[in-house]
Formats: sequence, C-alpha cells, structure tokens
Amino acid sequence: MSETSSPSARPFTVADFDFTLPDALIAQHPAAERSASRLLDGTGPQAVDRIFRALPDLLQPGDLLVFNDTQVVKARLFGEKASGGKLELLIERVLLPHEALDGSANEIVGHLRVSKKPLPGGRLHLAGGLKGGGFDAVFVGRWPDELGQLFRLRLEGPTGEDPYTLMARHGHVPLPPYITHGDDAEDERRYQTVFARVPGAVAAPTAALHFDEGVLAALEARGVQRANVTLHVGAGTFAPMKTERIEEHVMHHERYAVPAATVQAIEACRARGGRVVAVGTTTVRTLESWARSGELQGDTNIFITPGFDFRVVDVLVTNFHLPKSTLMMLVSAFAGYEHVMALYRHAVAQGYRFFSYGDAMLLQRRSA
Repeated sequence: MSETSSPSARPFTVADFDFTLPDALIAQHPAAERSASRLLDGTGPQAVDRIFRALPDLLQPGDLLVFNDTQVVKARLFGEKASGGKLELLIERVLLPHEALDGSANEIVGHLRVSKKPLPGGRLHLAGGLKGGGFDAVFVGRWPDELGQLFRLRLEGPTGEDPYTLMARHGHVPLPPYITHGDDAEDERRYQTVFARVPGAVAAPTAALHFDEGVLAALEARGVQRANVTLHVGAGTFAPMKTERIEEHVMHHERYAVPAATVQAIEACRARGGRVVAVGTTTVRTLESWARSGELQGDTNIFITPGFDFRVVDVLVTNFHLPKSTLMMLVSAFAGYEHVMALYRHAVAQGYRFFSYGDAMLLQRRSA
C-alpha cells in the first residue's frame, strides 16, 4: 500500500532536515554491551541523558512494546561474469512463488554492481560458481517491471538449495554504506536483534539492537507487554533523497506482516489505558500502514512527513538518522520538527554515537 502525509502547516524542503555531523560520531562498531549504549530521553521539553538499560523505568505498566522481528540475511555476495568481470550482488528480497516467473522459490531481486549489465539469460558465478563450490545466478529480467532498477535473478545451487541457504553459506552481512570495515564475526552477532525470527531483511531494525535479555526481563517485571510485527528492511532505507521537493520523492517498497495476535494486543493495550511503544521506525511504518489499509500483510511504501496523522503509535524508541533522510522526516513528524532538531543538536554536542551501531533516543508523539 502507498501512503503519504497530509500537507503540513509549514512547506518543508529536504534541506530543512540537514544537520552537521562530524565523521567521528558515526559509529563503526557496536557498544561493548547492547544495553550500555546511551539513551537520549526526549519525551519532555528538555533533553535528558541516560543509559539504555534505564528504559524500563521510563515506561509504564500496561504499555505495549512492539518489535520488528525480521532477521537480517547475509545478502551481500561477490562473484564474476562468464567474461571474468567482477561483480557485487545485494539481494533485496526473495520472491514468493506467486511472484516468480517460473513459480519456484529460487528467484530473487537485487542490486547489481558490475561494469556491464548482463543480457537476459546471462549467467553470473557467485562465490566461485557451481564449479568452484558456490552457485550461479541467471539474469531473467528487471523488477518490478522492465524499467525497474532491480535485477531479477534465478539462483541455481549445486543441490537445489533455496536462496536463504545459499546466502547463509556464501553471503556477507550487508553492513550499511557508512560502515567502512568489512563484515566479521562481531557483525554477524551484533547486526542482528536478540529476537530476530523471520529471515528477509538486508538492514537491521537498529533501534532494537540495544535490547538484551536483561532489559527484556526488566520490562517484563515492570509490567510492560510485548508484541511483534515483521517488516523486511530493504536497502532503500539508505538511499539518499534525490529531489528537493519532499512530495516528489518516491519511497521504496518493503514487505510487512502484522500478526492477528499483535492486533489483539494493541486493542487490549488501548482498553487498559496503556501506550503503544514502537521500537524503531520500521515498526512505526508497519503499524501505520496496517492502520490505513486494514491489510495484515503486503507491501508498503508509506512516506511519513510532518503533517502525518498517527493512528497507532504513542511512543518511539529510535536511533539517530542520516541528515536529509526520510527517517529524519518521520521522527520530526512524530515528535515535532523543532523539538527533534534541538535533540539532534544536543546529541552532536554531547558526542552521541550515530546511525546503525549508534545510540538511541526516546520520543513521545506530539499532541495534535
């Protein structure tokens, strides 16, 4: 489903969401302990500096925390064409059988970095290819149509393995472009939430990376309930906006699902006077997409900007986002533009760590 915000009182441009960020504040590695990262409490008029493991004390008994339980797959693969030219493939999604041209579960779509694009039927050798212990990919078209920017490929493993098995065996953790080191064992463990369950994401729901078993136990003891949604985060989350006019931006599509049990948990939360606390912008996008479409699963390219009417989420746990990004617009829509920009200035001045491996912030929905 597609959804954009209603017009806001102020005509924002992309430049309004810019800020100066020293490179030294871009976290290249996670904190030594998940819950030892910092938490900027922005629920009040003034910023308060805390540690993430204090989160349970900031929530109320009866609140409902909603997590994105997607699992990051090792979607970055390296290989070569038949001519020997080197290539890099980032798998965006594994197509469902009804989406595949041949009705199988072996087709994927992804981003391809190669000097010359393959012709239809062209064979790519990944991780050494079939003869070198890896597998092949056959180019069968573009996605979502013949003019699409993504490549549709059919994967051919040596013994018929599915794409998830092939990625797990031969792929690399798809670290964001601003992380400068190659993936290693630490990234395999830490660029993944402790409750990841449904494989399919090529980027982590980073606000949830701060939760560990100790924090989860403290939340339960506090009387905070838990529920899950699934949104498979795509590489488009890192794509820069190419227009200055916000309304001209075209959002990427991501696949989501809202379990019936989560719908019931939200209804029960409302009935007892609790608040719905979304862990991460991906959870916000999922819940607000469902609230508008009524569809428990599907694709969404919802674009949340100032003026958006939030129907589900009351409180947000989120990381610090890239300047001039769609996620800066989302958090500004949620907590108020001036307030969010002031919090970001505070975070930079106080040396908070930014982006995927960085620190977190807690925001409350701005009153209409």
